[in-house]
Amino acid sequence: MSTAVKTIWNIDTAHSEISFKVKHMMISTVTGHFEDFSAAAETSSDGFIDVGFRFSAKTGSISTKNNDRDTHLKSNDFFNAEKYPELKFKSKSFDGSTLIGDLTIRDITKEIELDVDFNGIAVDTYGQTKAGFEINGSINRKDFNLTWSAITEAGSVVVSDNVKLIIDLQFIKTY
Repeated sequence: MSTAVKTIWNIDTAHSEISFKVKHMMISTVTGHFEDFSAAAETSSDGFIDVGFRFSAKTGSISTKNNDRDTHLKSNDFFNAEKYPELKFKSKSFDGSTLIGDLTIRDITKEIELDVDFNGIAVDTYGQTKAGFEINGSINRKDFNLTWSAITEAGSVVVSDNVKLIIDLQFIKTY
């Protein structure tokens, strides 16, 4: 039985972002992010090697800076935000550079692997201890039943199956 003291870190949403990039018509890239999200980490070491990460994002808060596209992404063709209001991630392991965990989108949970840069710990001007992470990876959207597809007249795919994840997180040590 472990007697290690756990430290809880809550997300600093003002200094964090959960975003993605996807090819459009295979000639350009569309970037989007989630406006409403939460995350927390629990660890018993400052190196975060044993960290337990979890985050969730409200699918209805998706933003690509285009209202028509955002409405389409919230529809049943993609996230079905009404029926599946959240996407969730819960870590299984972190070795200092690779984060493995379960991602749930819609009603499908898949194990994914993400690359992590732990940027360290610092104390801000208000005396708060903070930790920063840059997390990157990719998923196949069709693995999560985001299957809408179309082909242009020229034969190009409208939306790539591959979605790049770019997650920048800053946590505040709470206790």
